[in-house]
Amino acid sequence: MSKDQIQTGRAQECWNVSETRVLKYTMEMYHKGLKEHKLISAPELDILENKADLQAQKWIDKWESIESKRRINSEKEANLEEANSRTEAAIKSLKEIDNLLTRTLSIDDKVDWERLKKKEKYPEQSPAKPTQKRKKEYPPKPVKQSAEYTPVLTFFEKLFKSKKERKIREFDNKYFTAYSEWEKQKATIDSSNKQLDKDFTDEIYKWEKDVIEWEKQNNIFLQKQADFNAKIDQMKELYLTQNNDSIIEYCEMVLNNSEYPDSFPKNFELEYNPDNKILILEYELPAIERLPKVKDVKYIASRKDLKEYYVSESQTNKMFDDAMYKIALRTIHELFEADVVNAIEAISFNGWVKAINKAIGKEENICILSIQVMKTEFLSIDLSNVDPKSCFKNLKGVASSKLSSLTPIQPILQISRVDKRFVESYAVANQIDNTTNLAAMDWEDFEHLIRELFEKEFQTGGGEVKVTRASRDGGVDAIAFDPDPIRGGKIVIQAKRYTNTVGVSAVRDLYGTVLNEGATKGILVSTADYGPDAYEFAKAKPLTLLNGSNLLYLLEKHGYHAKIDLREAKKLLAERDE
Repeated sequence: MSKDQIQTGRAQECWNVSETRVLKYTMEMYHKGLKEHKLISAPELDILENKADLQAQKWIDKWESIESKRRINSEKEANLEEANSRTEAAIKSLKEIDNLLTRTLSIDDKVDWERLKKKEKYPEQSPAKPTQKRKKEYPPKPVKQSAEYTPVLTFFEKLFKSKKERKIREFDNKYFTAYSEWEKQKATIDSSNKQLDKDFTDEIYKWEKDVIEWEKQNNIFLQKQADFNAKIDQMKELYLTQNNDSIIEYCEMVLNNSEYPDSFPKNFELEYNPDNKILILEYELPAIERLPKVKDVKYIASRKDLKEYYVSESQTNKMFDDAMYKIALRTIHELFEADVVNAIEAISFNGWVKAINKAIGKEENICILSIQVMKTEFLSIDLSNVDPKSCFKNLKGVASSKLSSLTPIQPILQISRVDKRFVESYAVANQIDNTTNLAAMDWEDFEHLIRELFEKEFQTGGGEVKVTRASRDGGVDAIAFDPDPIRGGKIVIQAKRYTNTVGVSAVRDLYGTVLNEGATKGILVSTADYGPDAYEFAKAKPLTLLNGSNLLYLLEKHGYHAKIDLREAKKLLAERDE
């Protein structure tokens, strides 16, 4: 507070020469912040106090004016600093987009196998061995022959026997009292030292157990590390021998190591053909909204506010186009440079963008550029000096004139969705009616009915459902595909034409199939119901369990009618088996 800055002295009386009356009163005042000193005077005390108050108020007003200006300047400096900081961040973001291609040229994109290995030490320190606490020592033992307990007799004590004996008894009693006290102290110390020994023994025992447990955990940690590193060595060996799966896994590592702005997606799908050594890459490109928009931030003093200045729409569109071409060329460069075993002779790159179709208001996945290029041709290009768009076009890449228009193009080569396990399907749904007992259907007809049903369920999104070769086990596998190459959209469907409750083992089998297939979801369809253990296992997993009622509902949803009579089915199946 400003008042705290003011120091006021005591009022002093000024007398006339003969000291018969007071001429005036004086007072010293000082303002610490302003560093101003003032001596005021008045003929009366009340007038002096009034003048002091007026002076104090002048200083308060002056000081608050100075502080206000200082605060304004401080806020202005803070806002200017914030504006500069945000401007620097904006410039950095824009520069990061500008350097998307050139940045990768100074980086070795080959996978460093040794860096992938875990070499850390076990984080927990080995238990420290306890130290024996220092034992207490005995106090000095009283000595009978010491001067303290040996009486010095006077002449009269020597002359009179009774005096002599009394003095000797006093010193003897003094000695025995001291000795008795010493023995008590010794016993106490012995007990304390014995407890120290016991405590130390317990600490050693606990430490030995802790060391055993630490060594156990350390060995587990080191074994896990060794197992992990062995897998890295195995991955490396498989890659060096050009194992197909390992080549894809290696390329995934290369692309995952590539650093992009945090706002960019990092989704892709790979397929490798060992016959022609072509790597097909379906790559999700960032939507135009993911690009930086701010180019400058200024402090507007009149509004006491920060104002952002944005990149124009035309500049954003140009930046988007340049960035997409740079990402395509950069990705191809990284994969070719990392290909140390020469497993890849050509790369087919398809760039996809997820964006809202403003005509229908729904998100679509659009392929906006596609290119296929030979390794020998691509490596002869000096990417540090090219115009990305011209380079892309020169390599016969396909794209619209303005990528920002998000005009779809047909990819040159796409990942194949063909699975050799698939068989030709046939229609069944039109042959069933209210009298058809699904639980007693022929197993193969039931298989194709499920395929047909889910094909109708998925077809609104362009989905496809295929039936795999069945094994007459009463269950059936089918696989649904979402056409979106980025999401993958692989859904495993298993059907159980059961007449008894489905147990948890069938749900476990489905989950294992989902993991093995790399699917996004699993659906189990049964003509019966599921046990509580089955529902419990499916919780929090990408699994959907459909019972007989759900199956009938789906059929009715798509215009088909049937029934499920488990008792009748058991009887019919038993007669059929006979």
